[in-house]
Amino acid sequence: MASPNATVSFVGEVNAAGGDNRALHLKVFSGEVMNTFEETNVMMPLHQVRSIASGKSAQFPKIGTATASYHTAGNEILGTQIKHNEVVISIDNLLLSDVFIANIDEALSHYEVRSAYARELGQVLANEFDKHVLQCVVLAAKTTTPTITGGNAGEELTQAGFASTGSTLSTGLFDAAQKLDEKDIPENDRYGVFPPAQYYALAETTDVINRDWGGRGNFAEGEVLKVAGIHIVKSNHVPSTNISLSAPNPTAYNEDYSDCVGAVFHKSAVGTVKLMDLAIESGYDIRRQGTLMVSKMAVGHGVLRPESSIGFQTA
Repeated sequence: MASPNATVSFVGEVNAAGGDNRALHLKVFSGEVMNTFEETNVMMPLHQVRSIASGKSAQFPKIGTATASYHTAGNEILGTQIKHNEVVISIDNLLLSDVFIANIDEALSHYEVRSAYARELGQVLANEFDKHVLQCVVLAAKTTTPTITGGNAGEELTQAGFASTGSTLSTGLFDAAQKLDEKDIPENDRYGVFPPAQYYALAETTDVINRDWGGRGNFAEGEVLKVAGIHIVKSNHVPSTNISLSAPNPTAYNEDYSDCVGAVFHKSAVGTVKLMDLAIESGYDIRRQGTLMVSKMAVGHGVLRPESSIGFQTA
């Protein structure tokens, strides 16, 4: 007499109701991707972000400054013009990261791989997001034409010492703060983003973290918190190559960044438009006996206020 089949209690099944016995697993995977994206992403809170429900682009209006004059008694007051313009940011193609897990391979593996794959999917999207935003920050500094006629444009500081000398970098940060002040850029929400080499060169410059000088940081931990009122951020995604030679990169961000070592900017310098926020899909393919997992997002980035960015370059 044949033994009866066992009743399986599927961990991933909702309320033992039958159907998809992996339904609950997907939510864990999704959460890990999203958490990793948020943890890895540096630039998201450092610039302007707008979400749209549909369309291919979004408009960012820009209003110039008013003027003042002395009134002559008896003259009629007719009003003055304030200049206007707009910046349009378009959505890039769908950015995605995917992985296929074969059933047999997962069964043979002596360790759990899905959480590791989830972290990788979230991290690669966060990295690409940061790279494009930072490319726009540097493009803003390279923009020589003001958005508002008669206004200010982007600007770059050039010193060979920016590559490795902390004291030169700290002097450059004060110069950048001065230039932003002269352009009436708000003092709050100013950031400086530099690669590790430049960041630690600053950390080794004790003046910038010396409490007696009003420094903010920690020499023992290698931390630089603030210089000249500018929050200092470390990132591997500061552009430093000729991006125009990289075919996968959207052409809107193409530029020769070979001499770039960082940038100082205000939060208003660049913007991001989100059409499709980070989403995760998973589907079992019976024909291929495995599960395809895809994380994706549809966004676009662009320069909003070039006068709010100061580039640091070595030549």
